[in-house]
Amino acid sequence: MESSKVTASKVSTNAESDDWNYKSDNIQITIKEETKGSGSDKITYYVADVKLKNSSNLSSAFAKDTFGRNIVETTSKIAEENGAIFAINGDYYGFRSDGILIRNGSLYRDEAVRAAAALYKDGTMDTFNESDTSGSKLLASGVIDTFSFGPVLVKDGVAVKDFTKVKVDKNIGNGSIQNSNPRTGIGMIEANHYVFIVVDGRSQNYSKGMTLNEFAEVFAELGCKEAYNLDGGGSSTMYFMGRVVNNPLGKQDERSISDILYIKE
Repeated sequence: MESSKVTASKVSTNAESDDWNYKSDNIQITIKEETKGSGSDKITYYVADVKLKNSSNLSSAFAKDTFGRNIVETTSKIAEENGAIFAINGDYYGFRSDGILIRNGSLYRDEAVRAAAALYKDGTMDTFNESDTSGSKLLASGVIDTFSFGPVLVKDGVAVKDFTKVKVDKNIGNGSIQNSNPRTGIGMIEANHYVFIVVDGRSQNYSKGMTLNEFAEVFAELGCKEAYNLDGGGSSTMYFMGRVVNNPLGKQDERSISDILYIKE
């Protein structure tokens, strides 16, 4: 059934939907709650399988529709302001001043630092080292959005195994990146066929979170050719049809963030 928070103008008039599914001529979304383990080892996570007719159905948005440092809103607030059917938190670009940042076809930053992910006009996704390219080259190749957080989880269909050389952004407090944590990630199975995963964590007997290796394996097992880790911890949020699907930090409390990835008609 359609949520009262998602107006008729924001969904297709011929769409079929319920709390876990959405289907129209342009978009098909299926969300599943998954669990592994039990007791203190339990992990709870949410997998959204998304098939799009056009790459334009996948977009990004800034908090308050404004680029800048420390401009934040919750994932659900940004999603509602942009008429999103589905959304996840992005890379929290506002807590950094570096990286290659392209959003909706515009270049905002061009300072190579880390491994990043790019979404293209043809509906594909690729992961790359920022030092191997530039913002202008990426735009010329058809990139619409980039995300600069990481690390890369799956490359050419193979789960990454070694995360010991991951550069940690100390300014956003993820020094424990190798441990079990709440996670958000995006993966691509084929053009315009994406997988979005949000893992809850730091909540005893509900979900302890995942390690990067565990997270990478889930994407690989789902058939993703590429997958990339986005901002996690208290930021990890999945939104669908007017509600927050997951339970951030087991407290039902969303963190305000800089940006989202979202699906719209």
